[in-house]
Amino acid sequence: MNIRTILLISVMLAVLNACTSHPSVPENHTNAGRPPVIYPDYKNVTVPCNIAPLNFSVMEKTDNSVARFTADNISYTYGNGHKIQIDIDEWKEMLAAAKGESIKVEVFAEKDGEWATYTPFYINVAEDEIDPYMSYRLIQPSYVAYEGLSISQRNLTNFEEKDIYNNMIVSDEITAQCINCHSYQNYGTNSMQFHMRQGFGGTMIVCNGEARKVDLKTDSTISAGVYPSWHPTLNLIAYSTNLTGQGFHTKSRAKIDVQDTRSDLILYDIDKNEVSNISAIKNELEVFPWWAPDGKSIYFCSAHFEYKDTTSEETQMIERFEEVKHNIYRKSFDKATMTFGDTELIYDAAKDSMSATFPRISPDGRYLLFALGKHGCFHVWHPEADLYLTDLQTMQTRKLENINSVQSESYHSWSSNGRWIVVGSRRDDGNYTRPYIAYFDKKGRAHKPFIVPQEDPDFYRYFMRSFNIPEFMKEPVQIAPQEFASVAKTDALKANFKSTKQSHGVLQQSVSKYDSLKVDGMTGASPKKPADKDHIVN
Repeated sequence: MNIRTILLISVMLAVLNACTSHPSVPENHTNAGRPPVIYPDYKNVTVPCNIAPLNFSVMEKTDNSVARFTADNISYTYGNGHKIQIDIDEWKEMLAAAKGESIKVEVFAEKDGEWATYTPFYINVAEDEIDPYMSYRLIQPSYVAYEGLSISQRNLTNFEEKDIYNNMIVSDEITAQCINCHSYQNYGTNSMQFHMRQGFGGTMIVCNGEARKVDLKTDSTISAGVYPSWHPTLNLIAYSTNLTGQGFHTKSRAKIDVQDTRSDLILYDIDKNEVSNISAIKNELEVFPWWAPDGKSIYFCSAHFEYKDTTSEETQMIERFEEVKHNIYRKSFDKATMTFGDTELIYDAAKDSMSATFPRISPDGRYLLFALGKHGCFHVWHPEADLYLTDLQTMQTRKLENINSVQSESYHSWSSNGRWIVVGSRRDDGNYTRPYIAYFDKKGRAHKPFIVPQEDPDFYRYFMRSFNIPEFMKEPVQIAPQEFASVAKTDALKANFKSTKQSHGVLQQSVSKYDSLKVDGMTGASPKKPADKDHIVN
């Protein structure tokens, strides 16, 4: 071995050691007397004992940074410029050591050769695990663009992310397929669904591991299925059906309102390929069905809205958009007879001039979680929208102060063990919806939320897409995107309508679009592609 080879090996080993070694904590430093400014803000959060590393950037005016993590008798240091990126195996070791306790984090920052240390903060490690996967739709926060949509699944225990389905597999800028509303039965992926709009349109339904495309629109329903909810044990999916348009604000911070002129609730029996009505009542805008965990009742939202005979429904909805106030209701369900009971009011938001959306029941059946805004059913563009919680044992309702922010909290779901809540929040900048996770302890208290961690701590500062409809999963989807694409190109199976005694009051009307008009600072618009509230805006 010659000298040149030896030198080359020495250099390579030095580089390798530099990449894998831990930086030293400075011996001499001043005390800043305050906590560090970091992004994302992981200071004093409570995390699952199986979460991916909480990498962050030190947002101080520094040339270099070092962070020391201490769990029990284990200690590691990390630092590369302003980024603190944690070795995943060492992180798992610290999580295990700190389970039920905390990881202490000390940040040191250097500027012009002088080091400062900041007040330590703690990462509390819960004994409760989180479901290992989460899925969401990645979409640009635009009004009409369909290009480049994906439904993706993320492994929360590491940084692996894969497409479940990508619309560009079967579409392009001409055919423009939209995809939305992914949903699962009991957090499993063997039975799941998502919608495809426009090119190769239909609902992709996976039942017992087999995928098929279904057309849920019938002559007796106002639209195909929109917002879904799987029955926890039966091959049934409840949907809303919606005639939807958009109104663009010219004065409000809210920018846009997505509105239903008509909406009903339907039930789809997968085994029989039959659609029937759950509720289709005149002057009621029914939306967002959600099954209770025991499958014995279904929750939903409904707003009472009476049209006048003077102008079109579309015009009235734009003029009177602030009058739409959704309450939360419940119907019992008899699994033996497959029938629904009477409607019961659960939360009266309208009496306080508010509107409730997305009722979600905790896995133990005790808590009702929902979003509350001033009007309408599409709170993602409403900065005032916050999460509220009703204890179904006491029927007491309270605002979840620790979770909410000054921006909108618009979509939320429970983990399978009921200890974690994920919420789509715009707290970072008011424009992009991002997934925040909060611990919900056994005493019913919500803790400070933290954003889903990324390998690059600067990821969210540059990623120009919203995370839409975050849902927990116990397992990844096994069907490959290309398999879904093959099914998408086939003809849809046409669902049949089954008339029941609950089908009274069905209102049939062709899908109409808003004419261009401006009313009191709000403009109605009819985009070239049909408005569907779940995929036009986000």
